[in-house]
Amino acid sequence: MLVVCTANVCRSPMAQGFLAAELAARHVEATVRSAGTVLGPERPPLGAVAAMAAWGIDTSGHRAQPLEDHLLEEADLVLGMARAHVREAVVRLPAVFPKTFTLKELVRRAGAVGPRRPQEPVDAWLARVGTGRGRQVIVGRSDDDDVADPIGGPPAAYRATASELHDLIVTLCDFAWPQAWVRAPEA
Repeated sequence: MLVVCTANVCRSPMAQGFLAAELAARHVEATVRSAGTVLGPERPPLGAVAAMAAWGIDTSGHRAQPLEDHLLEEADLVLGMARAHVREAVVRLPAVFPKTFTLKELVRRAGAVGPRRPQEPVDAWLARVGTGRGRQVIVGRSDDDDVADPIGGPPAAYRATASELHDLIVTLCDFAWPQAWVRAPEA
């Protein structure tokens, strides 16, 4: 899985941390990475690190990584923090469109389609979730599906973004990896 934002120092590392933690708690083996569409600062701002520390997740060691084609190709799910990030991914590699959503769009569409079925592959579930979805979703200027970027804001902005990301990630995992059929590993 790949989470994408602008500089890869706030939203995408936050979402990466929450997603990795939530999947681990559900005993789902997955690699979660993050990347940015532009080069920016290398390290997360202190506000982002502090906001995540309040959730018990340490992002202080994160280093920004640029979005590269191989990351998009290797991911079975690409989550943009904003429509612009989805657009950038799809412009770079058009074939990734069926597996590339904003986090908010995916959660909204999953709510309409329902959870992944037992034994249903992630790509089949994403195809169901994406039924009727056209490429026009990546154009336009609406920010309805964007997670607000707290960069440069007060500590409360980082906390608000972390809280929103946490709730969205838990909801996504409830749809894609429902607790009802995720089993704990055998002891």
